Amino acid sequence: MANPEKLRIAVIGVGAFGRNHARVYHDLAKEGAVEFVGVVDSNSARAVQVAAEFGVQAFASLPELLQRGKPQAASVAVPTQAHLQVMRELVQNGVDVLIEKPVAPTLADADEMLHLAQQHNRIAQAGQLERFNPAVRATLPLLTKPMFFEVHRLSVFTPRSLDVDVVLDLMIHDIDVVLSFVQSPVKEIRAVGLPILTPKVDIANVRMEFDSGCVANFTASRVSTERVRKLRFFQPQQYISLDYTRQDVVAFTVSNDGTGSGGLSGLLAAMGEDESEHPSSPQIKIAKPEVVREEPLRAEICAFLHSVRTRSSPVVPLTDGRRALAVALEILDVIREHSRNVKLDKLL
Repeated sequence: MANPEKLRIAVIGVGAFGRNHARVYHDLAKEGAVEFVGVVDSNSARAVQVAAEFGVQAFASLPELLQRGKPQAASVAVPTQAHLQVMRELVQNGVDVLIEKPVAPTLADADEMLHLAQQHNRIAQAGQLERFNPAVRATLPLLTKPMFFEVHRLSVFTPRSLDVDVVLDLMIHDIDVVLSFVQSPVKEIRAVGLPILTPKVDIANVRMEFDSGCVANFTASRVSTERVRKLRFFQPQQYISLDYTRQDVVAFTVSNDGTGSGGLSGLLAAMGEDESEHPSSPQIKIAKPEVVREEPLRAEICAFLHSVRTRSSPVVPLTDGRRALAVALEILDVIREHSRNVKLDKLL
């Protein structure tokens, strides 16, 4: 008989990333933390394959799962257009949900999802993975007044997540992190983007200004020759560099008496991020905050399960996912307007 204390878990959609959710739940089930009841996918062959890989049951449809193996909580990793439909069916049947990013294709869908979660008293967590990156968590105590960001997220092309633009596919991670760091409304957005290998925007550059005066520059590409995941920012007397992939943070701080040119030049030289390449200066203190390494997806899922068990608000509530989505959609509107203004739309 199943341990009644174990949460019954399922994964809806086991494509490229849904399979990773299944892998983590499988590991947690082996540790006795959950009961992994099964997977659902519209591609029955894929559902059977992933179910066999992780020793769980494959269900042909969501109604079949709810009838024969009803979970208490589920990860939703279906295509974005189907998020609302799947989430509605789950929460109406008393299932808590972790919704992969972007939470919805439109703000109207996101608002209805928020209403459904509240109406049925369900936990609904947004799957903004980088918020659980140990490097991001280690950076939070360092925040004072961030005023300038440079963010790069570059990937080689893969035939996944092509139903959305690169802004909703990749950049939305960094939008969410920067919004959580700055905690100020967005004042102005300027952006340019281009389709390269797909009909959607594959590469984009964005300049965002906040009411606080902070400025953030974002670059996202899924047609790069290299993989880069870096966020850098300046705040008074400090420059901080975060590498998502390496789960590494370096902070360069100018001491209070380092107001002369030596302090400034040392800090600017530090932007090279190779400590051996810039001259040491007593005015520059270099620190690497302790980072407790962990797979971000596992941390995200464990946080979700904790919220389900304790009925507490998620670390990244659906409202945060909606906030990031609103900014991402505004960026896409600005990109489209820019394309029309420079007549790029006539060339594409």
